[in-house]
This record gives sequence, C-alpha cells and structure tokens, in this order.
Amino acid sequence: MKIHFCSQCGSDNIHYRVPDGDHCPRYICHECQFIHYQNPNIIAGCLVTHDDKVLLCKRAIQPKKGMWTLPAGFMENHETIAQAAHRETWEEARARVDLDQLYTIFNLPHINQVYVIYYGELRGDQFAPGPESLQVRLFSTEEIPWDELAFPTIRETLKLYIQDRERGKLGLHCGDIVRPWVLADPKNATLKNLVSH
Repeated sequence: MKIHFCSQCGSDNIHYRVPDGDHCPRYICHECQFIHYQNPNIIAGCLVTHDDKVLLCKRAIQPKKGMWTLPAGFMENHETIAQAAHRETWEEARARVDLDQLYTIFNLPHINQVYVIYYGELRGDQFAPGPESLQVRLFSTEEIPWDELAFPTIRETLKLYIQDRERGKLGLHCGDIVRPWVLADPKNATLKNLVSH
C-alpha cells in the first residue's frame, strides 16, 4: 500500500528506499525521517465442530461474498490470537466456543497475511448469522461444499481436519500457501512446506 502522507508530520515528501542498515525498501518521510514500516496482517479464526460436524459461515461481505468460510478475521490491537478467534467466531457465527488447541498456521506471502486457526468445540448448540454472514450451518465432512469455499486457507484446514480425524489424532500444521500473481482462481493456490506435529 503506497503511503502519500507522513503519519507523524503530515508531509507529502515521501520517498521509497532502503533505510540505512535495513534490507527492504520502506516509505520514509524526507522531512522528519520517520520510517513507515508495513507488516503482514494476522487473521485469527476457529475450526468449530459439534457432533462430528463443522461450522461454516456463508459470507455476506466481499471478498468472496456468498461463499463459505470458517469464522475468522483480522486480529485487533490489544488482543491475543485466542481472543481474536473467540471474537471472530462470535461476530460471524454468534457461537461460543471452547478452544482446544492451535490447529493451522498458514503464511500467505503473496498477500502479506498469516492465518492462525484454532480447533474448538461449540459450547452448547446455539449459533446464528452475524452481520458479516448470510447463513451459518453445521456440515458433515461429506457435505462440505468444496467448490464454494471462499479461501485456500479454509480448504487446506478442512482437508487436514479430515485427514486427522481418519488417523484419530489432531495435529498442529504449519505451511505456506503460495499463489502466483497471474492466477486469480484460489483453487490454483499451492500448499508448500507443510510441517505437521
């Protein structure tokens, strides 16, 4: 994201260069010398299960409006990743969840994001669409709408969950999801460097 004005002094005299002692180009204010660092965003969410089914939300907003996802979203300042997963699950699915473990961590370097998904059990049996969801429902693994999943991170998390269920043990999975810039179809994203514990 290009920076046009300095957030410290308001100057529009911004240059894009590698600061002394650094290795990456940054936006630097020529007036006050402030360096505007830009870092990846953390997405936190939860793979929620209940009675051997998975809770999915149909998105009411772009991107991927009308497609299914796990409840997840951008982590806010002053909260932990677990708190963000709880909050996003409530906001998108009006569901309370008991987090069991960290489940998947995916790096998406092509869009500067890191997805952190917990595994958890639905507390009780209450859920409903929040403001960002058109519909929320439980799917058996056989019913998962694979062609209607919003993001590669969700597809890969669900695939790993099915594999883990078959072997009878949940793991912790870390990997990179890489999609070449020329490919707009998320189905062309590739999971690489997967490490499972």
